[in-house]
Amino acid sequence: MAPRWRYRVTSVVGTAVLTVVAVWIANLPVIQEVFAAVPYFGRPAPAVLSNGDLTFAASTTLVATLAAMWPVFKPRPRRILDTILLTQKRVMLAMVGLAALGYYDYDYALPRPTLMLATIVLLLVLPAWMVSIRRRPSSLSRAVIVGDDPEAMKAILNTVDIPILGYVSPPSSYSTKSNRSKPAAELTDGGQATSGLDELPNLGGMSRLDEVFVEYDVDTALIAFTETDREEFFGTLAECHEHGVSAHVHRDHADSVLTASVAGGDIVEIDLEPWDWQDHVAKRVFDIAFSITALTMLSPLILGIAIAVKFDSSGPVLYAQERTAEFGDTFTVYKFRSMETDAEDGTGAKLSEEDRGEVDPRVTRVGRLIRKTHLDEIPQLWSIFVGDMSVVGPRPERPELDRDIENSVGEWRRRWFVRPGLTGLAQINGATGHEPAEKLRYDIEYIRRQSFWFDLKVVIRQLWLAGADAVRVFTQSSDS
Repeated sequence: MAPRWRYRVTSVVGTAVLTVVAVWIANLPVIQEVFAAVPYFGRPAPAVLSNGDLTFAASTTLVATLAAMWPVFKPRPRRILDTILLTQKRVMLAMVGLAALGYYDYDYALPRPTLMLATIVLLLVLPAWMVSIRRRPSSLSRAVIVGDDPEAMKAILNTVDIPILGYVSPPSSYSTKSNRSKPAAELTDGGQATSGLDELPNLGGMSRLDEVFVEYDVDTALIAFTETDREEFFGTLAECHEHGVSAHVHRDHADSVLTASVAGGDIVEIDLEPWDWQDHVAKRVFDIAFSITALTMLSPLILGIAIAVKFDSSGPVLYAQERTAEFGDTFTVYKFRSMETDAEDGTGAKLSEEDRGEVDPRVTRVGRLIRKTHLDEIPQLWSIFVGDMSVVGPRPERPELDRDIENSVGEWRRRWFVRPGLTGLAQINGATGHEPAEKLRYDIEYIRRQSFWFDLKVVIRQLWLAGADAVRVFTQSSDS
């Protein structure tokens, strides 16, 4: 059995056994009595479970713990402190999930003493177990090159002094947007290697990447893609994260969104944790819950705004626009119409002067009010619900404006690494499309720091700012 699969099996089996043992220990009468005597916990009455109830409690806890601990089962090299903190974080996530499940469905509720005692035991024993079996951080040993950029692949080959088993590349021709005069070199599944890589065998195409990782027991992927905002690149990161393979890139081709730093050696490591599927699931659940709740609570306000827009000026209530989505795709976004219907006739798309604090003559009276209070954005909750947008992320721009901004800010496409959002770090810090470099800086910072809790902080800050704006607008209106 390969070391990574040995780690997976050992970590899962060990976690399962320790979870069942923790519930059993928490159910011992002597432990319950001692726990009930501690004043700090409010003297909960002992709750010793019968055999049937104990089996059910152990099974429920086991499912929740295994689901929450899944990222820890990825065979990634980790330091001791990182292993402890990650394991404890996941244990708390499992226990909070169990408590929430019991709150919504009493049939699944664990007695409070059992839940609290099991949590304490797991917070002690699981980190110790994971530390004892963890993969130690080590130097690169069994590596493959994955990419479609021969220059970057050769740069890696000439830099590293470890054995390279071969390379994996998509079945497509290579050419750069920046230099179309360069001859194209075929990099096909099992085909001829590019000049300069003749010494390396082609291990196959991207469809075989997971098989290559397993078959050759790869521990390091040296990534060399022409562009890092395409799905093949992120597919590689996903496979690396799934198989516990460290992802590295040459410092000359490093992307600041993905690497913590390019200081030090010529080969730097990509941070794979932001691409954990559980984080994406948690974010999507939050998006759906937020959009449904907001649409329900704001439904009377939505009706009122629709009536006001309709009576204020002729034209439709909603305004539809094409916006840039994740990976450069496009989607249709809806807003309450805040401009005259012929606002862009003869001028095309352009940034509103209101973003600079000036007066835009194209904006209607109602439009000015709903813009200042951000109420024109409410229909985008539907885009969040259907999955085109997220609650938090870089604000999507119109494709034609994206192309214009790219001419002055060459790294603008890095914003496309994640799903666009209703609000974001740039918005709560006051950066607008009139300051693309500043906006990009905040967007990249968000991509690097994104998590459920960070999203929650951004949302709370945005709600506070929106409330303050609404109070200021209505105060000024009443004074006048």
